[in-house]
Amino acid sequence: MNIDINKIRKDFPILNQKIYKKPLIYLDNAATTQKPQQVIDAETKVYQNWNSNIHRGVHFLSDKMTKKYERSRENIQRFINAKHSHEIIFTSGTTFSINAVAFSFGEKYIFENDEIIVTEMEHHANIVAWQMLCDRKNAKLKVLPIDDNGDLMISELEKLIGPKTKIIAFTHVSNTLGTINQVKEITKIAHKNNIPVLIDGAQAIQHSDVDVQDLDCDFYVFSGHKLYAPTGIGILYGKEKWLNAMPPYQGGGDMIEKVSFEKTTFNKLPFKFEAGTTNYAGAVGLSEAINYIKNIGLEEISIYETQLLEYATQKLSAIPELEIYGKSQNKISVISFLLKNIHHYDTGLILDKLGIAVRTGHHCTQPLMDRLNIDGTVRASFSFFNTYEEIDILYDALLRVVKMFN
Repeated sequence: MNIDINKIRKDFPILNQKIYKKPLIYLDNAATTQKPQQVIDAETKVYQNWNSNIHRGVHFLSDKMTKKYERSRENIQRFINAKHSHEIIFTSGTTFSINAVAFSFGEKYIFENDEIIVTEMEHHANIVAWQMLCDRKNAKLKVLPIDDNGDLMISELEKLIGPKTKIIAFTHVSNTLGTINQVKEITKIAHKNNIPVLIDGAQAIQHSDVDVQDLDCDFYVFSGHKLYAPTGIGILYGKEKWLNAMPPYQGGGDMIEKVSFEKTTFNKLPFKFEAGTTNYAGAVGLSEAINYIKNIGLEEISIYETQLLEYATQKLSAIPELEIYGKSQNKISVISFLLKNIHHYDTGLILDKLGIAVRTGHHCTQPLMDRLNIDGTVRASFSFFNTYEEIDILYDALLRVVKMFN
């Protein structure tokens, strides 16, 4: 392993603190990742040195900030291997990006009795936006099920697809189960039937290489704050043909070509979908976060996080009272679990008092919880800044929880 874990941990100032007199063990990375000092400094420098609204100003600061913003877009284009930089749309995050596609694509292409396919493991953001579209257009939502291991039943997809199917929206990686879906296979099936796909990459982008041209997806969305970047910044990637054809999601400054009271014409890509003042400081921070993880190496990150997952799975599975949910053979570094007869909320509270931050609840996947016949889990999600020692402490803490309740 080429990752220098001690050096990396020094880059994350928040990890140096103590919680209830215990060293912080942060295992809630699927909810949001911590930020390295390099990203914090990059965003701070925007406000210290170059802060000015972009695209519209002729003065020095506006020109400087505009160039940094557009260079960030180009860096993100290279990071996911988009064909054109104007296929990269800055948004506030995954949720906004999905809603933007659901509205814009839906306004042009979805009509009464049309069908939209999602999966049983989707985050609420990739369910509710499509439900709202179905309500507006009197369309129908169909659901691709999962098996007992937490893998999508792709063999059922062809049965769900019909002449009225207009788009398939699915997650690259389950935020609850950790399952890495067969996104290329799903996309091929969809395209064989002339159906576009949207991939929710919020839980995938930080763990391994994403090449949107290789995936051949029509839309790919993700958030900066899960990628070691600031909050309030995200990406909507869309193939040029779709973005050109779709109407804008919001109206306002910068997305217009000409406005009169009789008619408004819209700006070219990508500005057509970036109404108003965007989070330009966040865009710079996102670009810096990408530089940071590229410097470590996504392959190295993937190898180390897989090793952490294997170690944690083996360790936690040795606790007789613990049941893991999500047993796919192809997972990211997420473990959702329950301790027998102990509510997930109680487990989380005790772990917190021991300095361990985990997530409890339904993780914005209530339909998935219904499928599993539970109301929530404890979720430990690991990053490349986590250590084997932290997993050992989590293991000991869970034994302590079991002992307390027994």
